[in-house]
Amino acid sequence: ERPKFWLPRHLRQTLVKKVGETINIVIPFQGKPRPKITWLKDGQTLDSKDVGIRNSSTDTILFIRKAELHHSGAYEVTLQIENMSDKVAITIQIIDKPGPPQNIKLVDVWGFNAALEWTPPQDDGNAQISGYTVQKADKKTMEWYTVFDHYRRTNCIVSDLIMGNEYFFRIFSENLCGLSETAATTKNPAYIQKTGTTYKPPSYKEHDFSEAPKFTHPLVNRSVIAGYNTTLSCAVRGIPKPKIFWFKNKMDLSGDAKYRMFSKQGVLTLEIRKPTPFDGGIYTCKAVNECGEAEIECRLDVR
Repeated sequence: ERPKFWLPRHLRQTLVKKVGETINIVIPFQGKPRPKITWLKDGQTLDSKDVGIRNSSTDTILFIRKAELHHSGAYEVTLQIENMSDKVAITIQIIDKPGPPQNIKLVDVWGFNAALEWTPPQDDGNAQISGYTVQKADKKTMEWYTVFDHYRRTNCIVSDLIMGNEYFFRIFSENLCGLSETAATTKNPAYIQKTGTTYKPPSYKEHDFSEAPKFTHPLVNRSVIAGYNTTLSCAVRGIPKPKIFWFKNKMDLSGDAKYRMFSKQGVLTLEIRKPTPFDGGIYTCKAVNECGEAEIECRLDVR
């Protein structure tokens, strides 16, 4: 029987474990006579003191009692019977809680706000830093309250601080394993000064967006065959939205059942149902709003 591994589905992607957890990987296989099994980690043979390997005639087991960061890596297992072999690769990632953020700075204090900056931790615990938890404490009570959690950036503004109080801040980093054991804390408190001035918001002039109608796409002269529905189209812009009127040879078409008028996002369409030679002539589209008006025309020939 040819040697062949049956790799369980959960081992086909990176196996993530926390420091201190037990790892027990069982990989079933087939092959007769009993195959020779070799385990490698990052291309090197495994240290039997550090990692337990148990082989039977139908499976091989990798056992680690307490996972440590150095157990992370690419493991490769080979099954060999004479000149036939099969091979599978497994990636193990051992993660730990990250270290605290570094270089925390109180950048600025103004009004009721304080701005903070920091840099990511030196030790990410072998997993991507997923966010930060920012806390504040009043100097009088030194009770910590969370201001932001799962916060992605490395700078923030803490608002709604109380006038006349002093505040310390601390930041924890976070990865898949959880929050860092310790936090980075600001050395000096932020003092929220009492102010005697009142804030006057600046006055802004409301911008006037209105504009007279203007055709951005013209009507095009057309020659069509009698009996087939046909359409005339153009495009207009204007604020507020212009009112649209259609004319044929200066006659208003709005009450005529033969015509249908559409307007969609500035594109205007006139549908003429089953035209006859009588429907040929000069068609005009007129757009009107309170800022002005515009019109555009074309010739339609019906053959």
